[in-house]
Amino acid sequence: MRRREFIALVGGAAAMWPLAARAQQPAMPVIGFLGGGTQDTYASYVDGFRRGLVAAGRVEGRDATIELHWLEGHYDRAAALAEQLVRRQVAVIAVTGSTAVALAAKAATTTIPIVFAVGGDPVKFGLVASLNRPGGNVTGVSFLANLLTTKQFEVLHEAVPKAAAVGFLVNPANPNAEPDTRELRSIAAALGRKLLVIGARGEGEIDPAFATLVKKGAGAVLIQPDALFTGRRDQIVVLAARHALPTIYTLREYAMAGGLMSYGPNLADAYRQAGVYAGRILKGEKPSDLPVVQPTRFELVINLRTARALGITVPPTLIARADEVIE
Repeated sequence: MRRREFIALVGGAAAMWPLAARAQQPAMPVIGFLGGGTQDTYASYVDGFRRGLVAAGRVEGRDATIELHWLEGHYDRAAALAEQLVRRQVAVIAVTGSTAVALAAKAATTTIPIVFAVGGDPVKFGLVASLNRPGGNVTGVSFLANLLTTKQFEVLHEAVPKAAAVGFLVNPANPNAEPDTRELRSIAAALGRKLLVIGARGEGEIDPAFATLVKKGAGAVLIQPDALFTGRRDQIVVLAARHALPTIYTLREYAMAGGLMSYGPNLADAYRQAGVYAGRILKGEKPSDLPVVQPTRFELVINLRTARALGITVPPTLIARADEVIE
């Protein structure tokens, strides 16, 4: 072989080495994020998920890619999107905002790890075998939002004791709607109050639902924890003010937006914990070895500006128990 040909051959091979090296590098793992709500409303919660990833030693863009999908309260789309993520062969499926969406993801795969952040009881709905030993490919965070409706009703009753009828806005597509309603009927009867249950399956049904509550004589309202309603947070707060209906919510963001009061978990922290689990799974841990996380603290937030606008005098004992009071 001539010297010139040898140099050309070596030079060509050297030029190919970086390409070959890059081809051998493993593809960045993808986290398929399936959210029941809307991108704008849940942006801060997704930031919490990212912080959890970082806490577990995984950084988006460096160690993993997050592929976001939003259902905007349309749970009937969950099965198709979950199957799409399975076909994409994502490394982890993160499911947030609804038990219905988590169940759709579980039905789509028994092998891809699933990390959920939902408000319902994951054992009762068959997401996991038990909280301490989830089993299978599913684990996550249950922030117990749907187990707090009884306490929320009691707080609302304390703030508005003269409300003879209390409205309950539910999404019938949410698996928690029936058990939540059953619990509230029991507590309403015990307190001598009438419960008015009104359903809304989509954003177009929310306005008419409030009009119906007013027509039926609701003196106060409780909003079911649901991604559809969280995604329409501002709309619901405005409707409650327009119809002069004292309303209690699960998330503090409602009270910050002008709602009367909220009682529930810190959702951003729940998403952060889900991110930690997703990161740990990417590092090799198994979902079956990660117990379901539950919150240990719940926040009561009272908006006194809204109370004054509604002509409500919040009892001092209730204000004293509040974690935050908006003057």
